[in-house]
Amino acid sequence: MITLVKSFSELNTTDLYSILQLRSEVFVVEQDCVYQDIDFKDQKALHVLGYKNDVLIAYTRIFKPEDYFNNSSIGRVLVKETERKFNYGHQIMKASLKAIKEYYKVDKITISAQKYLKKFYESHGFYQVNDEYLEDGIPHIRMDRD
Repeated sequence: MITLVKSFSELNTTDLYSILQLRSEVFVVEQDCVYQDIDFKDQKALHVLGYKNDVLIAYTRIFKPEDYFNNSSIGRVLVKETERKFNYGHQIMKASLKAIKEYYKVDKITISAQKYLKKFYESHGFYQVNDEYLEDGIPHIRMDRD
């Protein structure tokens, strides 16, 4: 998988369409969650794109401190369902952590994680900091990384 980091203004229409299609495929269709994905936060984010054979298969968006949480943040973490067996989730997380360090020069990161992915995020140095809560009808936990 090849990863690229782009600001919103660097995304072309094909990039944006691919991002929105994949986010809808995973979060709306696969997880059966009706929610407002287009939240006007994409304009502030850097977009970490994972490509395999020129097809977007993995994605996150990252934020500098104060743009989403007090700390820097990673969100909309996803891998196309058919590609998950290849550990691309770990690769896109590593690329996202590296991008935060490179672009924002910070270490502390806060995420709102789907609870069932707690062990996945713990494997990347995150730890739970609050009780479970519902976000868009799905159990989440807040996690930090120092």
